[in-house]
Amino acid sequence: MSINYSEKIPNNVNLSEDRTLQRALEQWQPNYLSWWNDMGPDGSQNFDVYLRTAISVDPQGWAQFGHVKMPDYRWGIFLNPAEQHRKIHFGDHLGDDAWQEVPGEYRANLRRIIVTQGDTEPASVEQQRHLGLTAPSQYDLRNLFQVNVEEGRHLWAMVYLLHKYFGRDGREEGEALLERRSGQTDNPRILQAFNEQTPDWLSFFMFTYFTDRDGKFQLCALAESAFDPLARTTKFMLTEEAHHMFVGESGVGRVISRTCQVMNELKTDDVTKIRSAGVIDLPTIQRYLNFHFSVTIDLFGADESSNAATFYSTGLKGRYEEGKRGDDHRLKSDSYKVLEVKHGQLAEKEVPMLNALNEVLRDDYIKDSIAGVGRWNKIIDKAGIPFQLKAPHKAFHRNIGSLSGIKVSPEGKVVSAAEWAAQVDQWLPSTSDRAFVASLMGRCVEPGEFANWIAPPVMGINRQPVNFDYIRFN
Repeated sequence: MSINYSEKIPNNVNLSEDRTLQRALEQWQPNYLSWWNDMGPDGSQNFDVYLRTAISVDPQGWAQFGHVKMPDYRWGIFLNPAEQHRKIHFGDHLGDDAWQEVPGEYRANLRRIIVTQGDTEPASVEQQRHLGLTAPSQYDLRNLFQVNVEEGRHLWAMVYLLHKYFGRDGREEGEALLERRSGQTDNPRILQAFNEQTPDWLSFFMFTYFTDRDGKFQLCALAESAFDPLARTTKFMLTEEAHHMFVGESGVGRVISRTCQVMNELKTDDVTKIRSAGVIDLPTIQRYLNFHFSVTIDLFGADESSNAATFYSTGLKGRYEEGKRGDDHRLKSDSYKVLEVKHGQLAEKEVPMLNALNEVLRDDYIKDSIAGVGRWNKIIDKAGIPFQLKAPHKAFHRNIGSLSGIKVSPEGKVVSAAEWAAQVDQWLPSTSDRAFVASLMGRCVEPGEFANWIAPPVMGINRQPVNFDYIRFN
């Protein structure tokens, strides 16, 4: 079957002229659609969904709105426009021309970086595939589907790099990205956070706020890469990632708004009464926050990492906002503080900064995440309720790096295994918390109607009214 490339696969990579790439994608695309039909949003293949499609990278072209069936969505391949005479601006190759091809000596590491990033994209679609069956509104269902198709497009972006620059190895990796499955025992996704379940909409909103924010920081670090096609690809992906974080932040905010409204109507902070009124109590929201925050900060990797040092020194992956930093961008003589446990307490130690770059990125991420938690607290303050959500200590509930073997409270106190076991249901969602949240999840998809546990948004999508027909069920 011959494909009209500019129609079927919107792109700015000259796909219609590149026979080798065409052949690779012609083989990969049917497998992708087969994966989408098997593992994409459950029971949604025939809906007409009001989606945004990127057809070019300019402001007019990257956000075309219209109703489309998701299997017919035009997943495109876009790179930000090339920057003429771009130079490498960090690491051992500082000042050299950016690479347009993969240097042989860095081939394995670059492929690994691209595959790891690529693997997160289909994984999150798999994690979220059943959520449409319990959507709290048509507006939210549409936002879920928009996130899903964009994760699919980000997979295309990484597969393009594998096919274009890594030959047969890249084609094999592209196939493997469609074969792994989130949460599967024998062939799981590469990173553990992408094997966790996303069983309810509070989890989804927390995931898109916290875990998609990890995506933002990883993509920002890759957007600095000396390998120019990777830098340009990830810069364009960031324009879409912003929407995912908006879905998360506004979603959690709307859950909080509705809870505060009910607390004020009932004049109570009694959890049992609040739950009986069919909304999610603030302590449960805090436990969900603790879980998603801690699982996500593990995604940044070990606090000391020779791989991180190698990726930076060789120019493969920079720091967040590398260009705004006032150091020498080589970091050979710089140090950074990381945590360790000493005499049963958390203590700081200085390590070479090159080895601590995962921790540098994690700390940048934490600062960004806490800002959004502050915005949620403003909603609670405005309602006059004396409660504050808090991001837990970064040593809490860690499963990677030097902090993985210890138990730490959300306040940052090292505790015994017995104390952890006694308190864990106050700190992380318990089985009964999850069962309660699941019990609220019923489908509500009449235009303009919202489930009882969530407030409507302030405005609709693309200047449409909140009660717009975002999804036409056929």
